[in-house]
Amino acid sequence: MLAFGPLLNFAGIGLFCWLIFTLAVYALPFFVGLNVFLMALHGGAGILGAPLAGIAAGGITLAIGQRAFAMTRSGIIRAIIAALFAVPATLAGYQVVFVMSQVGVPSLAWREIFACLGAIFIGGAAWTRLTIFTEGRPLDSGTEARRDPQPVLSAAAHQQ
Repeated sequence: MLAFGPLLNFAGIGLFCWLIFTLAVYALPFFVGLNVFLMALHGGAGILGAPLAGIAAGGITLAIGQRAFAMTRSGIIRAIIAALFAVPATLAGYQVVFVMSQVGVPSLAWREIFACLGAIFIGGAAWTRLTIFTEGRPLDSGTEARRDPQPVLSAAAHQQ
């Protein structure tokens, strides 16, 4: 029975880390949605209207960010948009890794080192996930980008 404890602990930490890296790109839409939810709740939207407003604001933030990243060709603007999504994920990653490291690391200096490394990795994961979500436009807008080449007609097809 004692052997299951470390295994379940390892599986739980692994699942939690996977969840952090998967949801890192949604930090900015979550913060926007949470702020809109709280403003709507304090503004009198009620229990049904405030969550709907928060979910809508978060979804619109994610959609606008992805669309703007996909539509722009400028590398500087793409970097700014990606940074807008990566910075909240980096801050959230720092806090999560710092709190998680308090469980097993007694030294404050090592906790800070682990938290900074975790923030870099989670921010980088948010950056790359945003770039993976969007499909870039072709460089020349006058030509159509083809994914598969046209099949070559064989000699038998020409004879028929």
